[in-house]
This record gives sequence, C-alpha cells and structure tokens, in this order.
Amino acid sequence: MAREFQRGHKAKISDLTAGTDLYVGVQIAGSGLAFDISCFGLDANEQLSDDRYFVFFNQPKSPEESIQQLGAQSGDTESFRVTLDRIPASIHKLSFTATIDGAGQMSQIGPGYIRIVAGGEEVVRYAFTGAEFTTERAVMLGDFYLKDVWRFAAVGQGFDGGLDALLRNFGGEVAEEAPPAQQAPAAASPGFAPPPQAAAPAPSFGAPASAPQAPAPAPSFGAPVPAPGAVPQPQYQQPAAPAPVHAAPTMAAPLAPPAPAPYGQPPQPSYGQVPGQVPGQVPGQYPGQVPPPAPAPAPYGQQPGYGQVPGQQPGYAPQGVPAAGAGLAAALQPYKEAPTGTRWTPQNQQLMRVDLAMGGQAVLARQGSMVLYQGKVDFSYKGAGFAGRIVGNATGQEMQLMRCTGRGQVFLAENGAHLHAIELQGDGICVSAEAVLAFDESLQHEVRRIEGHGIPGGALFTMQFQGTGTVIVKTHGVPVVLPVTPTTFADSNAIVAWSSASQVIISSQVRLRRNAYPGHSGETVNLQFRGAPGNFIVVQPYEV
Repeated sequence: MAREFQRGHKAKISDLTAGTDLYVGVQIAGSGLAFDISCFGLDANEQLSDDRYFVFFNQPKSPEESIQQLGAQSGDTESFRVTLDRIPASIHKLSFTATIDGAGQMSQIGPGYIRIVAGGEEVVRYAFTGAEFTTERAVMLGDFYLKDVWRFAAVGQGFDGGLDALLRNFGGEVAEEAPPAQQAPAAASPGFAPPPQAAAPAPSFGAPASAPQAPAPAPSFGAPVPAPGAVPQPQYQQPAAPAPVHAAPTMAAPLAPPAPAPYGQPPQPSYGQVPGQVPGQVPGQYPGQVPPPAPAPAPYGQQPGYGQVPGQQPGYAPQGVPAAGAGLAAALQPYKEAPTGTRWTPQNQQLMRVDLAMGGQAVLARQGSMVLYQGKVDFSYKGAGFAGRIVGNATGQEMQLMRCTGRGQVFLAENGAHLHAIELQGDGICVSAEAVLAFDESLQHEVRRIEGHGIPGGALFTMQFQGTGTVIVKTHGVPVVLPVTPTTFADSNAIVAWSSASQVIISSQVRLRRNAYPGHSGETVNLQFRGAPGNFIVVQPYEV
C-alpha cells in the first residue's frame, strides 16, 4: 500500500522499497495551461554544475541513462525512470519540478501528485492542489537527495518565474532563443503523442528482456527533429562562473576608460556615475578637494579596504572600473542565501533558516533568536504551563520559547553559536536545554533525570526529544561525535547531546586519600556512557 506524504515529509528510499530502479510519475493539469516537467541533477552545493543532468523535453536522458524522461503514460502527465545505483557520485540531489509554459499561475491547477513506483507497485504518493499556491509559475514537487543513503522528500515549494528563472536558481544559464526563421510554424507545433501503453499500469522495471521498452521521447517543441542516433542538444547551458547575486549590476560601467583629468583638477562627469554623487566628484573624494585627507567610508556591511588593489591609494577607484559594479557582486557572492528545497537549511555555521510553508507545522524557537524573516509569519508566546515551570525551575531545564507559524522563512541565530540540524525519524536524543535553539512542534520533549551520587543535588537533568522532526542544537565551536564504547567518559560540562538509548552513569573520582591533601585535578565528576553499537555522544570544545 502506498504511503501518503504531506509537504515536508521525508523517508529513506530503503524504507519504502528494496529496489533502486524506480518509476517517478507526475500528474499536474489546469484549464488552458501547458506544463514543462523537468528533473535537475544537482551537486553537493545544490547547483547544476553539469548541464547534461538537466533532463527535460529537449534532453530526455542523462549520459549514462540513470535518469530518463519517458513521457505521458499510466495516467501521469509526465514520467521518469531513475536508477539510483547508476547515478554518478557527483550528483547529490534530483529535483523534480513543474513550470507553466506561457501565461498562468499555479493557483489555477487542479489536484495533482508526484508518486514513486517500484516493481509495478506504488510505494509513495505526495498529493497537492492549486489552493496551496498563489501567483507562482513553478513548483518544486519532490527531491531524491543523498544523505548517507538516498532519501525522498515531498517539497511542494512554489517558485516565482518560469523554467528560465528556476534554471538560474540552480546556477544554470539560459541560452539565447533561435531566430524566428529556425522555429517551426505555430500551427505545426508538435505535442507529446500518447504512448501505446497509456492505459496500462506503471511499468515494472527490471522485467525480462522480452518486456516492452519505454517509448522513445517525443520531439522537442519548436525545434527540428534530430537525426537517428544524434544526441539532442540542450536548450540551456551551464555558465563558467556562478550567477551574480543581483539580477542587474549596481551601475553600468563606462563604455571606455575615461581620459585622465589634468593634474589638480577633478574629472568630468562620465556615463555610469554613482547616483547622488556630485558631478565631477571621484568616489571617496570630498567636493573641491584633491586628494582627500582620509578614505571614504566603506559601503554598508563591507570591510574598509576590502577588494582594494594592493598599492592603490585609498579613496581612489581605478580608471575604467565602476566603484560598485561587478566587483561588489563578486565580493558578496560567497555570502548569498543558500538555495531552498528543504525545511531546515543552514546558511552558514551560525545561521539557520526554516521554511514554515514546508511541513505545515509550527516551530518552537528560543525567544529572541529570530534575526530575519520573510513572508507572513506570526510569533506568539509559548508557555510551559504551571507544572512545566515548576519542573523547569527545579531542574534547570526551563526553556523560554516562542511559537512561529505562517507561510514564510525565519532565520535563527544566537550569539554566534554554531548550529546543527539533527533530524529524528522516530528515534530520540538527549540535549541540555541550554544547547537547544529551536525544534519542530511535532517532537515530544520532556525532562529526563540522570541518577547518581557524588554531585550536588544527587542527580543531573537533561531534555529528551523523540518523534519525527528536527531539533537545532547549538555548540561553542565545532563539536566532535564519538561512538559509545564501554569506556566512554565525558565531562558533564562539555557534553552537548547523546542518543537516548545510551545508558548514562555518573562517575565520581573523589577518593578519601586524595581529599587528605590540598588541591584536586578538577575532573572529579564525569558521565560514563554505555550502549549497543550505533549509540553516540556529542562533545563541544568548551565547558559551560
């Protein structure tokens, strides 16, 4: 029986099926709308670094045929064949998308789905409707992504713009359109002909050699039919450098380097002058002064002197180069927002973004941890109740939380701490409340007591999280994850988290003979961990 996924749900492919030769079917339709359904093969940075893995109507398969576009069949608007064990190591994600070809928006579509079939049996289905979208013209339906093992995620994320904008989002480049003389007449625009097995059930890959083969891909729209054996040329090309941060440069550069001004006189106004700059004023120069006594302030958010050519006099820009043109875009390129596609996305080591629209559930975060949000987001106080406050005050595991709901993206951080997203799929983890930044509301959490003697109060306490969802853990510096062995000990002030199945014992090294002498090692109380293989602990290079 097929598992019904909701937006944001994820699962290991091995939990859905033992097969790796999979059929992916997409059904999407709307009155008067035409759709382009594609698959993007992305690298570890979620970029289309190899345009041969952009599988669409004009390039129906990858080089080794691990990804193939099959056309409409079995009630699906479009279908693909994915052979996971043949996908090269450079590809870490397969993103299946649908875009509107022409006018229209995703709110006009009817009920649709993306499904996975293995061995002729449907194993998972994610259904969606137009009510989930507004003015978007594209939607990212679902992803196969590699995280130790191949997994599937129901995305359902709307995207403004069409196929061209989506391609640029993944780091691709749109090729120039062919001249009208090379295009087919509008009256003769070809369409995908229904394949012979349109009414047949979804194919069962891995069948004997006598089984019917998948139909050949139909000719591409507006392009001549390729000769037999010829490799279709993709309509899109991969750029040599990543796409710029901004859609357009900050200012236009001069067509030619300006002629140097006479000594002691400011240069004349030139094409592409910075808005608001006094005519004839050099960037960083006060009007009527040459040269300036001090360099001009750096642009907001930029280090003084950042990007300056060695040996160049402060306050002057090289001739023929705009002061804030392409160089600014190149300088900010490493800090651009990480692409979306998952519910929790780290932007860097200290900043985490959560997409509330994915998963359809609220997020509980530490009060004051929001640094930025986009979209319609509501923040409300999340109380622990009278009993929760009593337990929190008594154990030191009280968390002051806020509840984040709506359809938008929230960026979270706290005091520059390193953030780590830990995804739970029915298992559990123990984390000190002080080390928790945020977590999905679907997770169950409670205070857990660690019995022992030799420490003040006779016990330690921690928070235990269990269920399906993600918890964001913060650390001082980069932590280390170690397996639990019979001789694993950790300082109680440096331990961050451990698997809830581990057995924890308080180990005291206080001895009467040592206490007879002044001074001690400072390591009198430790935690000893025991457990079956697969259990772990997380330790930070810092003692709280």
